[in-house]
Amino acid sequence: MRLFKKVVCVAGLCIVSYLYVVHADAGQPVQLESAPVKPTPFQERIAQQNGQVLKVVPGTPLNGYLTRPPGEGLFPAIVALHGCSGLFPSVKQTWSERLSSWGYVVLVVDSFSTRGIRETCDRSLLADRVYDAYGALDFLSKYSFVDPQRIALMGFSAGGTTTLEAVQLGGAEQLMERKFKAAIAYYPNCSAANGDMMVPTLILIGELDDWTPAKKCQEMMAQRGGKGSAVQLDVFKGARHAFASPGFKTGTEDYGHRVEYNAAAADQSISDVRVFLRGVFGN
Repeated sequence: MRLFKKVVCVAGLCIVSYLYVVHADAGQPVQLESAPVKPTPFQERIAQQNGQVLKVVPGTPLNGYLTRPPGEGLFPAIVALHGCSGLFPSVKQTWSERLSSWGYVVLVVDSFSTRGIRETCDRSLLADRVYDAYGALDFLSKYSFVDPQRIALMGFSAGGTTTLEAVQLGGAEQLMERKFKAAIAYYPNCSAANGDMMVPTLILIGELDDWTPAKKCQEMMAQRGGKGSAVQLDVFKGARHAFASPGFKTGTEDYGHRVEYNAAAADQSISDVRVFLRGVFGN
């Protein structure tokens, strides 16, 4: 919250007043909720046949970090989802500042802290994260400086997998009133996706990724049914998992997989992301 002095002069008489204005500064902590979990039409139909009534499961409280560009807006916005290890500076700070400098409001969602989760790398994907994404979409849409018609979803690793799941045709998106307008997935697991997405989608993955193999994404692209929006797959030669994360400049083994930063791949992917967003939003 900041204090601004306003001076208004009329007919030689000047009046000084002070205004408090709330701004969402870089990385400002915010509280939001995941979207409520609604039963699917199929589940409702089966329940009715059995004389049951299914209830909506309320959303889960979540922590987030909001970054916005200077100015009044309306700004396009990005919901960002972290990987299975939780929030890293590469997402919470580096990508937030980068996207903000391009003119985007950024909401980084922390899916773990309020659930008491440290990491999920050694277990299956946390299904609730799709609802985290849509809860963040609803949350961002209510800000006066955000254009609710220009909000994209962006995820990294497990967050990238969630991103694909969130925008896949016939999935959770059909239960949501608000829709994302674009999606970006860094090193996702493509094995569970059919490639038919409701919005323009960009997938970025390393050629040598042994955690979420590029081959799975190439197979997904080959089997696409041709429904939905365009999907762009960028495979980066010689790059491994987490190639865009500067924190892994010294490559390491993580849960039996090689993770390593690759400057050339990172720079090219960043350029690809900016071009993709500009093509979708004109920003």
